[in-house]
Amino acid sequence: MLAKRILVIDDEKNLCSVIKICLEHIGGWQVLIAQSGSEGLLLAETELPDAILLDIMMPDMDGLVLLRALRINPVTRRIPVILLTAKTQPVDSNQSAHLGVLEVIPKPFDPLELVDQVALVLGWE
Repeated sequence: MLAKRILVIDDEKNLCSVIKICLEHIGGWQVLIAQSGSEGLLLAETELPDAILLDIMMPDMDGLVLLRALRINPVTRRIPVILLTAKTQPVDSNQSAHLGVLEVIPKPFDPLELVDQVALVLGWE
């Protein structure tokens, strides 16, 4: 069986590197990286990952704007999304549920526990 593919969309280059290393080496998953919302949208449409880890606060396109774009696109609307956020205010649970967000993982998070968190939320063994 092919390894699961996760698209990480986050503008923090170092954090993307840490997430990629953990998810690939601990989880055994393939990780695609996008460092902007527009790049993430393009990769989601062309690569069709099994899941997306999405930062909310990004300079070119807010994560929630990107999520809305993913949800209205018939090609990407069913891709599971987990939000990563450093926002001090909690994400509106009604809004995130309406957009199909499976989970919100607050930053900072323990990179070594990230694989277990993602696997649990997505039902991956």
